Amino acid sequence: MNFGSVILGGSMALAIPIALLAGLVSFLSPCVLPLVPGYLGYVSAQASERSRVVLGVSLFVLGFTAVFVSLGAAFGGFAAMTKLGGAVVVQRVLGVLVILLGLVMVGQFGFMQRTFKAQWRPRMGLVGAPLLGIVFGLGWTPCIGPTLASVLALSLDQGQVARGVILTIAYSLGLGIPFILIAAGASWATRSIAFVRKHIRQFNIAGGMLLVLLGLLLVTGVWNNVIEWIQVVNSGFVPAL
Repeated sequence: MNFGSVILGGSMALAIPIALLAGLVSFLSPCVLPLVPGYLGYVSAQASERSRVVLGVSLFVLGFTAVFVSLGAAFGGFAAMTKLGGAVVVQRVLGVLVILLGLVMVGQFGFMQRTFKAQWRPRMGLVGAPLLGIVFGLGWTPCIGPTLASVLALSLDQGQVARGVILTIAYSLGLGIPFILIAAGASWATRSIAFVRKHIRQFNIAGGMLLVLLGLLLVTGVWNNVIEWIQVVNSGFVPAL
């Protein structure tokens, strides 16, 4: 996989920040944010030193990152094998899907608001931390589905395995870094979480609207125009006066 050329592509210059933001939106969702203290307490139950707490949470993040990256590689590989990447019709369909997922996140389609959680919990401690991350990645996928599915949809856009891997890594960082900051004792992160919990509905609506906007860009073809502009900027093109 040529990660360098993929990252420098115009579409990735736009897609990576979107994936990072999608991960953060997932962290701020009603089905993840309220459970943060419980997960942090479970992972760090046998750790007395701050460094071990941070290590345990990092291993937890690594666990669900492995799950999401596997999904991203699978989606990118599927697009590469079927030659779907870049097809206009496929991009339009993905755009419609992202719009629907954004509406789900806002609270529409009540039948899609149910969550399914894995009940199995690994043993506590550093050994169990990555296993708990894997359980989180598998069990909470339906819950964080709208944002994760939008990132996976972007993974299909160019039909590259590397694209799927990079975007899901970015998504996992957006979801995982807040966990690590709180574990590290960043007071501003804790205060921010308290603020978000008071306004969680508004944040959820804002995240859903961002997904709807992304879907509209894909459906209308404006996404491609923005990508072309970014490619021109990256190439150092200077327009004639």
